Amino acid sequence: MEKKILIIDDSPFFRGQLKISLGKEYDIIEAGTGAEGLDMVRSEKPDMVLLDVVLPDYSGFEICRILRESESNNLMPVIMITSQDSQVDVLIGLELGADDYVKKPFNERELLSRIKNIFRRIDRNRNANPLTGLNGNLEMQRELVSRIAKGFSFAVIYADLDNFKAYNDVYGFINGDRIIILLADILRDQVTLFGNREDFIGHAGGDDFLIVTTPDKAVRICEETIAEFDEKIPAFYNEEDRVSGFITTKNRKGEIDTFPLMSISLAVVTNERRQLDSPVVMGDIAAEVKKKLKTMVGSNCFIDRRTDESAKGN
Repeated sequence: MEKKILIIDDSPFFRGQLKISLGKEYDIIEAGTGAEGLDMVRSEKPDMVLLDVVLPDYSGFEICRILRESESNNLMPVIMITSQDSQVDVLIGLELGADDYVKKPFNERELLSRIKNIFRRIDRNRNANPLTGLNGNLEMQRELVSRIAKGFSFAVIYADLDNFKAYNDVYGFINGDRIIILLADILRDQVTLFGNREDFIGHAGGDDFLIVTTPDKAVRICEETIAEFDEKIPAFYNEEDRVSGFITTKNRKGEIDTFPLMSISLAVVTNERRQLDSPVVMGDIAAEVKKKLKTMVGSNCFIDRRTDESAKGN
């Protein structure tokens, strides 16, 4: 669907220039005054506003302030436009919540690049997990499909927590969210320290995470993740539970049961020895590996090293 950009500028000539420059890629709507622009924001719901600083009724700064005060508009990107070469104006606009600043006369290629970058960033943020800020399911699928299509050698680390539900039941969802944030930070740190620059980290939701790296880096990332997680997780329990090494709550059958302190399971799927042609296939293999991991005590990593032929035999 074509993005809609509202131009608020009192110059018909300048609005015409912008429409010619941007109209091939975006749906352009126009307003000649601040009041008209505010009405069009409400009625047309544009994806972005290009806002002149000098208007006949309101100043562009005032329009920006009004837009940012409204909950429905405060995430809509605003690019301020000015003919004045004033650093003060730039700072005022940015402090009021403008996303960028463009000076007249504008460079068409530069303006298009700025607009595309803002839309690209917004799209990434919308797809990101709101708790951790990591890429969500859509970006995860794209990354896996891209690696397959390019014929790269890769290893996918599927991470989830053991006994996380029991912890949530006893300590509550707020503390559970703290654990999720902890794990996200640990994964970022280990990929930064021991992975590759182009490695990918995703958060599918809950306690399910994914790392896409290369086979030579996977084991070290897993080992360091386990070491740091096991070191830090006891601090999220009270002293009594830390000493006993378990918590008591109802299991999935509704019966009172004991659960060890949380641990982490890391299932690694790689195309080193077998062909992996879709994210679904990788997910199925990871599910098999996770079943094996769940039978093991404590935090563990297991790498699926089967070939296509050996996998057929299972």
